[in-house]
Amino acid sequence: MCRSGKEKSLRKVEAYKKEYIDAKKAVEGLIFIKKSPLMVAIDGKCGAGKTTLGNFLKEVFDCNVFHMDDFFLQNEQRTECRLKEVGGNVDYERFQKEVILPVLEKKEVLYRPFRCDIRAIAEEKRIPYKRLNIIEGAYSQHPYFKECYQLRIFMDLSEGEQIRRIRIRNGESMLRRFMEEWIPKENAYFKQFHIREKSDLILKES
Repeated sequence: MCRSGKEKSLRKVEAYKKEYIDAKKAVEGLIFIKKSPLMVAIDGKCGAGKTTLGNFLKEVFDCNVFHMDDFFLQNEQRTECRLKEVGGNVDYERFQKEVILPVLEKKEVLYRPFRCDIRAIAEEKRIPYKRLNIIEGAYSQHPYFKECYQLRIFMDLSEGEQIRRIRIRNGESMLRRFMEEWIPKENAYFKQFHIREKSDLILKES
């Protein structure tokens, strides 16, 4: 995108989402911290805009963005015990090994997203190290990752708005699965590990 097009894109998002400006200011505050690397988690409810916010921050700060949705469980990991585990329906072990640890060591990331359509890990991509790194998606604040973040963001929205957005984005049949499976799992994770309460910044859909 050319510079003028990028600036227009940012102004459009900024005008529409005051919450994103709050996140931008919080991240700007980190830039003055001497610590490197800087890591930011964007956790919260599905449909709240975590991916959009992550992409917005990437445009603003030219940082890396890593997606928890790229680390769903592989077939052999989907055991009854694992699926019953609160916060266990993402491959947090692989995310720690392949993303968080290389970033903390200031190394490039060999990024291997899991593709749900083929139920397999896609070809790896080399992502160069950058000082600022955004980890977006539900379960990004999983306690398995310990204290690796300098900023924790939680994105919230009402149940009615959540359902409306998922229906538009995923359709009626997938909405049913969200309501019966994925939303309850996320809510259990938020509650058990006090994710919202431990966040530094809560962005509530107005």
